[in-house]
Amino acid sequence: MPLLIRNGEIITADSRSRADIYCEGETVTRIGAGLEAPAGAQVIDATGKYVFPGFIDPHVHITLPFMGTFAKDTYDTASKAALVGGTTTLIEMCCPAKNEDALGGFEHWMAQAQGRSACDFTFHMGAAKFDAKTQSQLREIVSRGISSFKVFLAYKGAFGVDDTELFGILGLARELGVVVTAHCENETLVYELQRRLLAAGKTDPGQHHESRPPAVEAEGVHHLMTFAELTGAHTYIVHLSCKRALDEALAARRRGVRVGIETLIQYLVLDKTWAELPGFEGAKYVMSPPLRDASNQEHLWNGIRDGLIQTVATDHAPFDFKGQKDMGRADFTKIPNGIPSLEERINLLYTRGVKAGRIDLHTLVNAASTQVAKTFDLFPRKGSIQPGADADLVVYDPGYRGVISQATQHMNLDYSAFEGWKIEGRPSAVTVRGQVAVRDGAFVGDPARGRFLKRAPSRAG
Repeated sequence: MPLLIRNGEIITADSRSRADIYCEGETVTRIGAGLEAPAGAQVIDATGKYVFPGFIDPHVHITLPFMGTFAKDTYDTASKAALVGGTTTLIEMCCPAKNEDALGGFEHWMAQAQGRSACDFTFHMGAAKFDAKTQSQLREIVSRGISSFKVFLAYKGAFGVDDTELFGILGLARELGVVVTAHCENETLVYELQRRLLAAGKTDPGQHHESRPPAVEAEGVHHLMTFAELTGAHTYIVHLSCKRALDEALAARRRGVRVGIETLIQYLVLDKTWAELPGFEGAKYVMSPPLRDASNQEHLWNGIRDGLIQTVATDHAPFDFKGQKDMGRADFTKIPNGIPSLEERINLLYTRGVKAGRIDLHTLVNAASTQVAKTFDLFPRKGSIQPGADADLVVYDPGYRGVISQATQHMNLDYSAFEGWKIEGRPSAVTVRGQVAVRDGAFVGDPARGRFLKRAPSRAG
């Protein structure tokens, strides 16, 4: 069914105009003033509202075995939560463990999403080892439409790679033109600091930060940048949390290293005092890298504003407080990591960023949509509003006022990290390739609408 969005203010990464948007056959076909809707077309009145390109979360975990348990969301719940929050495309981390087969892992992750996702999706392919078989399988996975890898410089023995493996993966990526996304922490330092803290009887959630201080993350970034410089690979640092790590990445960029930088909404609006809450409440706020001292937030916001940090993601990893997070009551190292934020990213960016004067609307669109699309070979079909682009559109109501609550969230979780927080603005309508999926906070779309997005490496090795 054709769709006409009328009288909205169209906001992209670099333009702003009042116009109508006509969509047909899953794409935007016309943009202009006073467009007429043919008989049978669906019409959305966007008067007084913004119209954004669909937002893209470049870093989520939905299918995730971790620390002896499993993430609570499935694509059925996570994709609906994403759409209600204005996110129309997910890039999930496909993360088989070191003792698992890469191609088998890819096919398993794909099976969890196909026919079960309400929004479009693709993957970063995790590489937890590098041998002849894995290299061959990674080549096959790239030929199937994946143009980014994921490596962990943490989680020794589970997902983490050693230096020989890292060198090999980056070399292959350089050859294929694939972007390598990386979790940057020094796994040896984490392990030794954890042992020291536990031996001293320091077991509460707040100790998680002390086991992974900024120096540990900064060393991980420096390490990756050295290897990227020597191999010429294009890298992308996921969930960068602090000024010290940012400084290392920017120093490498000044040397000519190709590196994109991602931060998370959690680091922008929460600080480490939340993980220090008494009564084990802090466990809700344990993630890696951990929440930092609030003094880091200004540097991250400014980095987004100035284009030094390209993207804002969530690292969505949902684990219940009761029955999962409390596995670590006697030992903080056993708390499953993650602060679920998939549904709240855009509303918090708008409320705490745009409304607070930290960033403007164009920066919001750029960091949460357009730069993701450009980095990961999705632009201009995603991340833009122009003829020929997929009709993924967010009609955003800046006049809405509401409160975040676990009772009303769509994520499959027994708590909200932002319980009781006020928001100013939310999506009033969201479309997936021209089909309405959300109206006024309720999912109304096709639960199997989502499509796997094949991507081709665009950066020649």
